[in-house]
Amino acid sequence: MLSAVKGLSRYHTEESLRAYLLERSHRTENGCLVIEGYGRRRGVHQKVAGRAWAHIAAYVVLVGGYDPALDVDQTCGAADCIEPTHLRQLSRAEACRSRNQLTQCRNGHDRELDPATGRYRRVCRSCNREAQRRWREREAAEVAQARAAYGRS
Repeated sequence: MLSAVKGLSRYHTEESLRAYLLERSHRTENGCLVIEGYGRRRGVHQKVAGRAWAHIAAYVVLVGGYDPALDVDQTCGAADCIEPTHLRQLSRAEACRSRNQLTQCRNGHDRELDPATGRYRRVCRSCNREAQRRWREREAAEVAQARAAYGRS
């Protein structure tokens, strides 16, 4: 079954991969088994044992019954969690539907519903407007600096 996992090192057996995953993980206070993969960022999907995604490799060796046509999803919402009770397989459409969307952006603005899809917009309009304003100010400063270097005002 390990051959169905894309990017997994061929030198692992089920027992060695299970030991490898458990060695690189630690339990958090909310019950998640969080893995430390090759990346340094916490809260994102991690790669381990070659170029395999940790949650998929964990599903294969800790849960079993892996179907490559389906996505592996965490019920807890933590992308770097490999706790077997938090892992499930869903179709891609079901995984997208079950993903919860935040009602506010990371800067605290209320997000708007997109009338075409009925879901929240990906980009907050207020944050986008502010980012464009900052970009225009930077560009204007660069142009003014370049003109000053050529003796123009």
